[in-house]
Amino acid sequence: MKKIICLLTLASVLTTSCQKSFIELNPISTVSVDAVYKTDKDFQDAVVGIYAMLRNQYQDFWIFGDLRADDSWHALGNDAFLVSVDKFNMNSDANLMISTWRNYYSAINRANLVLSKLETADPAVVTNKDRHMGEAKFLRAFAYFDLVRIFGDVPLNIKPTTADEGYTKVREKVDKIYDEVIVKDLMEAETKLPAKYTGVDVGRATKGAAKAILGRVYMTRKDFVKAEAKLQEVTTLGYALLPNYSDLFDYTKDEHHSEYIFDIEYQDGNLGAGSGFSNKFLPKSANSAAETFYGIKGGAGEQNTPTLALFDSFDPKDPRRDITVAKGYTDNNGVFQGFLQIATFTKKYLAATNSLNDSKVNWKVIRYADVLLMYAEALNENGKTDQALTYLNQVRTRAKMPAYTTMTKDQLRTKIYDERVYELSMEGVRWFDLARTGRLDAVMGPLGYKPFNALFPIPLVEIQIINNPSILPQNPGYS
Repeated sequence: MKKIICLLTLASVLTTSCQKSFIELNPISTVSVDAVYKTDKDFQDAVVGIYAMLRNQYQDFWIFGDLRADDSWHALGNDAFLVSVDKFNMNSDANLMISTWRNYYSAINRANLVLSKLETADPAVVTNKDRHMGEAKFLRAFAYFDLVRIFGDVPLNIKPTTADEGYTKVREKVDKIYDEVIVKDLMEAETKLPAKYTGVDVGRATKGAAKAILGRVYMTRKDFVKAEAKLQEVTTLGYALLPNYSDLFDYTKDEHHSEYIFDIEYQDGNLGAGSGFSNKFLPKSANSAAETFYGIKGGAGEQNTPTLALFDSFDPKDPRRDITVAKGYTDNNGVFQGFLQIATFTKKYLAATNSLNDSKVNWKVIRYADVLLMYAEALNENGKTDQALTYLNQVRTRAKMPAYTTMTKDQLRTKIYDERVYELSMEGVRWFDLARTGRLDAVMGPLGYKPFNALFPIPLVEIQIINNPSILPQNPGYS
């Protein structure tokens, strides 16, 4: 998949003909679009265009999943927007809100166009028709899942939509979007997607990815019976925890390993397909020593700083602490080095780069440890506490931490919540974990959170374009 991203990015630099037709989504009645959707490769490339919008979006997903929560903060205080996210006083005209809305709807519109063209595609010519359909439905569901978790009720589009039609699309209830698109699309995707890929296709959505995200959807909806069943299916597909937690974040090795389920894929090489995480999350050091040590060129961004409270929450013996929230690093001379202004940083995204914001590091959307912890949580909520303990302990013992012994359902629930912090912090899940488990007020209230902050504001520009609160009203609490 990284190679496909690389090739398509290069193609977009060299030509603006057929590539533009599915990236910019010209009206479907035009000859240029109709001419593109002919061969199997046309559809494969068009599906990559859907992934591309998510690649854009996930450059900043940490702001939603981590910075908004209690595991991260903007320590320098020199960026008014990032501070506003921290302090729960962000405005609806923030650029991130605008780009988020448009990135997800661009992905959805591209998926809708692909699906509409697949309806009449000849399977003798489009030999991977089912796979393309499965990918498009997976990506559409994935985009809507993020949208409803971020904004709540949103407009629902399941077919190519003209600009005039867009002005009439009302905000549909979250439950309707779950029932009619997210769950339905993921259920269909899991039947059409392959279990795995080879060669350049590695990194595309698989059957396991569809099942794992559907399990997360059921957990978010508190449907623990369905979540248990779906997550159990994932445990039968051959995934396995890596022997060492640190291997997950060693980018000299392949990111597509036994624990990998689904990432947002990035590729270095100065083709516009790299991620910014390696630069953004590294603090500044004297004489740029840290940048030299880690081989990161282009500067240190000092963003997404793990909190000292997160550091203190770890058992000092837990090896995950130094990877998740470190107070410095040991250089090649064996000397411990700190930073100029930042007390902590995360080592989860450090890979050598040749230029600014051109890292090969993927964003880990969901990996097998997350599935095991959700499965343990679902089992526990369904009264199967002893069985749940087994899956929680798989994650703990991989981290070289002692296994837990018998405990009550309530005690185990707390331990699972804690383990998700130790295992998954700084991977964009914390805010959404707090939201789905009803703990936002208890955890974030002391930090300035108000109940209306459970959702983010609808972008002001979208409100102004529609200019009709009966169609597109703002979320309560925002102006």
